[in-house]
Amino acid sequence: MLSGSHILILLLVVLLVFGASRLPNAARSLGRSMRIFKSEMDEMRTENPEQNEQEAIEQQRASQPNPAQQVNPAQNVNPAQQQNQNSN
Repeated sequence: MLSGSHILILLLVVLLVFGASRLPNAARSLGRSMRIFKSEMDEMRTENPEQNEQEAIEQQRASQPNPAQQVNPAQNVNPAQQQNQNSN
């Protein structure tokens, strides 16, 4: 984890690299970019809610085992063992 001294050193390095005059513009630009990205992500989620629900249902079905694909333990029994079980 970063302690207080590490963060202070990082801020000083950033100040030296970019200069005091460019930092406010860079921060403003970063804030705008993050706002645009967030609004686009929200728009994608609300654009077609039916499609999003269908995708969620498909993902849920994919994560659940299909009963038709499950192997019945009786199918894996050797025929000789089945005769022994039937005779008992």
